[in-house]
Amino acid sequence: STTPDYSKLRAHLDTLTTEAFRPELADIDRLPTLDIARTMNDEDATVPTAIAARLPQIAAAIDATAERMGRGGRLVYAGAGTAGRLGVLDASECPPTFNTDPSQVIGLIAGGPSAMVTAVEGAEDSKDLAAADLDALNLTPADTVVGISASGRTPYAVGAVEHARSRGALTIGLSCNAGSALAAAAEHGIEVVVGPELITGSTRLKAGTAQKLVLNMISTLTMIRLGKTYGNLMVDVRASNEKLRARSRRIAALATGAPDDTIEAALTSAEGEVKTAILIILAEIDAATATRLLTEANGHLRAALAAAATAT
Repeated sequence: STTPDYSKLRAHLDTLTTEAFRPELADIDRLPTLDIARTMNDEDATVPTAIAARLPQIAAAIDATAERMGRGGRLVYAGAGTAGRLGVLDASECPPTFNTDPSQVIGLIAGGPSAMVTAVEGAEDSKDLAAADLDALNLTPADTVVGISASGRTPYAVGAVEHARSRGALTIGLSCNAGSALAAAAEHGIEVVVGPELITGSTRLKAGTAQKLVLNMISTLTMIRLGKTYGNLMVDVRASNEKLRARSRRIAALATGAPDDTIEAALTSAEGEVKTAILIILAEIDAATATRLLTEANGHLRAALAAAATAT
C-alpha cells in the first residue's frame, strides 16, 4: 500500500483558527497546576462571548427548526468524534427532560454507537456514510439536520448537511471556524469562532464547550417554542423516578399555587401528566376536557388555558 499524501490536509489545518499553535503556551506543562487551571478557566470564559456574536443566526435556526418540528418533523444531529458525541448527548437528554419521543431528536455519530467510546477508523472521512445513516432514517422535508464539526471541514458532517439539503430537509451547520465548508453547505450556518485551543489539536476544549452550549440552546429553545414549557417551568417532565415525581409536584405547585391535596388529586386524574394537571387546576375542568384542549392546542398550555377561558 502507498503512504497517503497528507500535505494538502495539513496545509488546510494550518489555516484553521481552532488548530493554531500558541507559542506563549509552549511551556505550560512546566507551570504549577493552579496556574494551568487559571489559564484554562480564562480561556473557557471567552466562549459565551463568542456565542453571543452569533445569537441572531442561532435564533433564526431555532425558529426554522421549531416550525418544522411543529409539523411533525425530527431534529437530527450529525457529527464525528467529540462533535458527534455532543450531538448524541443532547439528543439523549430530550426524552427525560421534555418528554419527547426518542425518535423526535436523534444523534448520529460517524461509525455508529461504538464510536461513542472508541474511535472508528476513517468514519469521519466519509460523506457516503453520512448519507447512508440519514437514508436509514427515511429523512423528510419536515426534518432538520444539524451538522456539527469544530473544524467545519469534517466530511461526515458536511456530507450529512449536503445530503439532507438534497432531500429538502432544513439544514444547520455548527462549526468553530469562519468561512467553513459546513456553514457554506447549510441553509443556516453558525460559526462560533472561539480561537486557538489551550492544547493544540484538542478541539474538545473551547470548541467542544461552544458546541455543547449551542446545542443546549437549539434543543431547549425549540422545545420552548413547541410548548414544552410553561413560562420557565418544565411542565412536560416525565416522572420516571422519585426525584422527578417530587419535581412534578413542585412544578405543579409553582404553576398553580394550589395546596398539596389538590395537586395530588389533579395528578392522579391526569395519570401523572404535569401539564394536564396544571390545566385541570387552573381552568377548573376535568381530565378528559383538559386532555382534549391540550391536544387541540398542540400541547401548548397557554393556548389551552385561553381556549378553556373562552369556553366558559
